[in-house]
Amino acid sequence: MNTHGVRGEVRIQPWADEAAFLTRFRRFYVDGRAVAVRSCRVHKDMCVAALEGIDDVNAAMALKGKVLFIDRDDAHLPAGAVFLQDIIGAKVVDEAGKELGVLADVMSEPAASVLVVKGDREILIPDVPAFVLKKDPDNCVVTVRLIDGM
Repeated sequence: MNTHGVRGEVRIQPWADEAAFLTRFRRFYVDGRAVAVRSCRVHKDMCVAALEGIDDVNAAMALKGKVLFIDRDDAHLPAGAVFLQDIIGAKVVDEAGKELGVLADVMSEPAASVLVVKGDREILIPDVPAFVLKKDPDNCVVTVRLIDGM
């Protein structure tokens, strides 16, 4: 987090597919305590939020560099969407069930996120339906379709 303006708003770098995801929440957590959200909007791929009790730039400065959390129970993900932390470390298999490695990281790129699979070799797979067929956090498996050159 960082400050935004002089009225106590904070700028939040989202660790989500879209900054708009954070605008749905009515509370965030900072240092383990709940903080009510008075308003939240997207500005230049970031969230700008007014938080209860943070009324000026000095109060906002106290939050600079802190990590903001959400309550998973407050998040209503669309069908097929998962939290990245639920699939990092998952086994990655191709359509035939051949194990390719484990999902080591997910890179955020402008066009789409990219899955980083580490096995016998490192494979970079765009996180789009043409290549990522299924993310199954319950069984810790990601099923992908590879093309020549991947």
